[in-house]
Amino acid sequence: MPRPRQRACLESGLKIDLNWLIRRRIIVPGCRFERPRQLSWSKDDEEVASAEIMFDLQGQDHGYIDIKIGSLTQHIHLVARPRHFGGRQWFFVCPYLHRRCMVLWMPPEARDFGCRQRWGRSVAYNSQFLHRDDRAHRGKAKISSRLCSIGGLDRDEWEFPPKPKWMRWKTYHRAEEKFDRYESILDQGSIALAAKLVGIM
Repeated sequence: MPRPRQRACLESGLKIDLNWLIRRRIIVPGCRFERPRQLSWSKDDEEVASAEIMFDLQGQDHGYIDIKIGSLTQHIHLVARPRHFGGRQWFFVCPYLHRRCMVLWMPPEARDFGCRQRWGRSVAYNSQFLHRDDRAHRGKAKISSRLCSIGGLDRDEWEFPPKPKWMRWKTYHRAEEKFDRYESILDQGSIALAAKLVGIM
């Protein structure tokens, strides 16, 4: 059964994803930027919020960003750790729990950002409000969409796409197993529905 919507839905609030900010060069490791840079959030192609960001990531291990949304200004520390194969990975430090994370959330009605664990059981992901079959459909679509995106394939032509050229077989088989588990959930739902219809008839 899906959860009754008593919790706030995380995706209905605001999210800052550190890897996304770095890929878009809104923040740049090794640099300091004291002039505000713009960041906005949209839903259905309509802007719902905007922010100004200033940052300092000149240090090798420590940095910060300041994010201003309306009257809110929040100072968020960042730390960098070595990667196994070279380079460094930056992380937010949750302002409340002081744990490393890649994503910070501001749920609806909240006044600042924190990691997922900071909000506890007062929030849930959108998928947690879905019925089991809806989650399975959504899971299948996400796997297929990702494989098509990596392989440059048309999503409408494939239910489960072939392995993209540069993907490891181990990774592809993991995606295939997960896809099959979702298929199995949907098959069970179809059998249960058919049995129910036969019982009614």
